[in-house]
Amino acid sequence: MDASLSRSRLAKLIEDGAVMRGDEVLHSKSKVQPGDEIAITLAPAQETSLIPQDIPLDILYEDNELIVVNKPAGMVVHPAPGQWTGTLANALMYHAGDSLSGIGGEKRPGIVHRIDKDTSGVLVVAKTDAAHHGLSVQFAKHTARREYIAFVHGVPSAADPRLVGHAGVSFEPGNILCINAHIGRHRGDRQKMSVLPQGASGARHAVTRARTDQTFGTPPVISRVTCWLETGRTHQIRVHLAKVGHALIGDQTYGLGRKISAKALGEASADVAKNFPRQALHAASLGFVHPVSGETLSFQSEMPDDLRALQKALEKPVR
Repeated sequence: MDASLSRSRLAKLIEDGAVMRGDEVLHSKSKVQPGDEIAITLAPAQETSLIPQDIPLDILYEDNELIVVNKPAGMVVHPAPGQWTGTLANALMYHAGDSLSGIGGEKRPGIVHRIDKDTSGVLVVAKTDAAHHGLSVQFAKHTARREYIAFVHGVPSAADPRLVGHAGVSFEPGNILCINAHIGRHRGDRQKMSVLPQGASGARHAVTRARTDQTFGTPPVISRVTCWLETGRTHQIRVHLAKVGHALIGDQTYGLGRKISAKALGEASADVAKNFPRQALHAASLGFVHPVSGETLSFQSEMPDDLRALQKALEKPVR
């Protein structure tokens, strides 16, 4: 049963009197014994206020339990104050509304993880309670594999003396940058996240790894890196890399004030990087175990056109 119903859903069913032992309605404090036969009555999934909208989706995979999509930059994942429509959830309600069996008793897609509005790439959404519970466990235990491509200021390197002794920063074999620093809400701006001391109110453990794949400029002033998430905190990659001096290109929240050298890149290439309209971050790969079949699944998303154009401009500087 706990493979198909979350604890919160079970708690709600008990509260609603839908869990029985024979003729006895069970409550949260009821005693049960091994061998007891428990009956659970599941009501049909209730309609939700989420508005179905005919918005095109790039679907990488779909079955009766889940759907994997390639989200474009600029699309919000889930409705929130300020944007109740035009989201991925609205699009999924239109596309898969008839096949949704209910998440927590509501006929809606189960958002297991999110990526920022201006981040592109792959994410998985549950269509059933069983899938939602199974996927949520994997993300909570950090067994789902996620890789991101990012274009950042500077070159993360073990040879950088600025990073030697930096709290929470280490380098692993292969020049892999490891950032182990707690993240929580920014004390002065609740719309932002920041690195916080361990033990601070709201601080949550977060670990990001990054490998430099390509550098641009003479001398190098921008890098393309692959990032792995051991944890999945809000804005994690953006906050961690900015904290160690390698903010993302185009990040208007965490990368303000960073200069891009026209001398190193050439005027045209520097202008492309300076004017890139969003954080240069793409969720390129996602791997997990199918929560029902047990099959290991892996999905990739190629860089979108805007990031390809950025890379091309950086590779061929015009002076």
